[in-house]
Amino acid sequence: MVLGGSGFLGRQVCAGLAARGAAVLSVARRDAPGFPSVRLDVPAEGPDALAEVLAGHRATVVVNAAGAVWDYDGEALQRANVALVERLRDAVVKAPGRPRVVQLGTVFEYALPDDGRRLTESAPLEPTTAYGASKLRGAELLLAADRDGLLDAVVLRATTCLGPGLPASSLLGRVAAELRAAEARGESATVRLSPLTARRDVVDSRDLAAAVAAAATAPVTGRAVNIGSGHAVGVRRLVELLVSVSGVPATVVEESPATGRSAGVDWLAVHTGLAERLLGWRPGHDVAATVRAVWGGTTTNVEEGPD
Repeated sequence: MVLGGSGFLGRQVCAGLAARGAAVLSVARRDAPGFPSVRLDVPAEGPDALAEVLAGHRATVVVNAAGAVWDYDGEALQRANVALVERLRDAVVKAPGRPRVVQLGTVFEYALPDDGRRLTESAPLEPTTAYGASKLRGAELLLAADRDGLLDAVVLRATTCLGPGLPASSLLGRVAAELRAAEARGESATVRLSPLTARRDVVDSRDLAAAVAAAATAPVTGRAVNIGSGHAVGVRRLVELLVSVSGVPATVVEESPATGRSAGVDWLAVHTGLAERLLGWRPGHDVAATVRAVWGGTTTNVEEGPD
């Protein structure tokens, strides 16, 4: 069962699990195209409704791919990233068969580095944004329940995810949307962005889905595991690759100061050794392949908003 199966990451998780032979059910406010779906607003309905779905479909694994990700206010973050997890925890405790929980977390749950060293799972948990704080609270709820013997949970703390269907609220998603619009008009594009000086660890959403599949069955519980490429790539390079792949004549103008949840973080990458040891996981797509997938999926970008 995939909570938020209709969203950007949820759709890739559904596809990745199905490709590995799993019977997949999406639970979200919207249907997930191509997969059996139950429409349910989990924070609004409460744990009993979700527990009923879990029992009725005999779920053995629940992946939480739902949540508010980009520039939502504190109330939306609390609802989607904390209240939903509380409902999930309580529903799993009530459900028969003790379904395993895989939580999609974020590297922004950590204190972000300022020294160029890759983050390990022992890095301080000191988020600097409301988004990171809300995701950390959700992760802590599940890991505490695991320690108390109430459920089995694994948290995957992912770096920046890119792939087909990338929302236009993201940097590369916005660039792709503007390029696609210019292509449709038969014109060149002028894309105005904040300075592209940062370097980020990016992971293909299809590789994240593979990590979820591994975590669903690995004999690991009560742990947080970093998921990323293991190295930082220049954001400017990502934009240049996307423009090149698109074939759309474009001018990129860097003008205003950077803002947003990762503004001020010049360099960010994670150490992925634990994922390899515990999950047998390594990323399978290079940056060029990921950017091609972003461009190829731009015309089918998913509806944005908390799932």
